Amino acid sequence: MKVIMKAAFVSAVLAVAAGMALGEPSTSAGYSKTEIKQMQHDAHTAQQYRVLADYFSTQQRRFEQQAVAEKQEWERRSQSTYGLAAKYPRPVDSSKNRFEYFSYEADQMNQRAAKYQALAEKSQ
Repeated sequence: MKVIMKAAFVSAVLAVAAGMALGEPSTSAGYSKTEIKQMQHDAHTAQQYRVLADYFSTQQRRFEQQAVAEKQEWERRSQSTYGLAAKYPRPVDSSKNRFEYFSYEADQMNQRAAKYQALAEKSQ
């Protein structure tokens, strides 16, 4: 049990460290949801569109990192065997669901970043 908890802790620490190692701009991580919605509403110049594209690109990378970490956890949990009386959701199912969620969110952020990048190029 302690080994499993230590492995989960180590994987969480590695995921956080990977995010810090990328050197993501602190300005894009500091926006609230309300500020992003307001920026989306007010954006009319190429610079404003680029800021939004950068923000969504950063968010995409963050979700991709989380998906990679969760994929590793999913694979680790898949190797464990459980009895037939295991209750749902099994830990492996939870990891799979989180992996799918992070992958979906990364795809959504990629689409938004592409949209605002295209608008930035179009408005130049």
